[in-house]
Amino acid sequence: MNILIRNAKKEDWAEIKYIYEAGISTGLATFETQAPSTYEQWILKAHSECILIAHDENLILGWCKISPISDRSAYAGVGEVSVYVHPKAQGKGVGDFLLKNLIHKSEEQGFWTLQASVFSENNSSIYLHEKNGFREVGFREKIGKLNGVWKDNVLLERRNSVGLDI
Repeated sequence: MNILIRNAKKEDWAEIKYIYEAGISTGLATFETQAPSTYEQWILKAHSECILIAHDENLILGWCKISPISDRSAYAGVGEVSVYVHPKAQGKGVGDFLLKNLIHKSEEQGFWTLQASVFSENNSSIYLHEKNGFREVGFREKIGKLNGVWKDNVLLERRNSVGLDI
């Protein structure tokens, strides 16, 4: 499979939304129960240079983005990562490709910390993040309900090599 990467565009919205809805339907990806209705709503809080899609010649295979965790200036270099892969492309390295590219892009954009909140039962997502340098920094028990059921989150964090004076 020849996987390419590029910034997402408004014209990609139908495929992005399909992938997001497929992730939502698993009950393993997000507390959201429906995708935003427009591209503009989807990118509203995301960092404009850190919204990527993986694709081949025919199909968008997945998407990823970084959203700031806070409006406070002290947290300007901290972002939350989202990665979603098309059901037909799962298990083929698309998530890894997306996350590696997003990490690189985040460093270019001055992010020093990336974080991800992953449902505790989403082992493949936890593995993907750990494989890419994230480490578990917390466990949030019963942090929210999805369809009336309490869910736990594993909080993962990655320190980038830029912007840190350590």
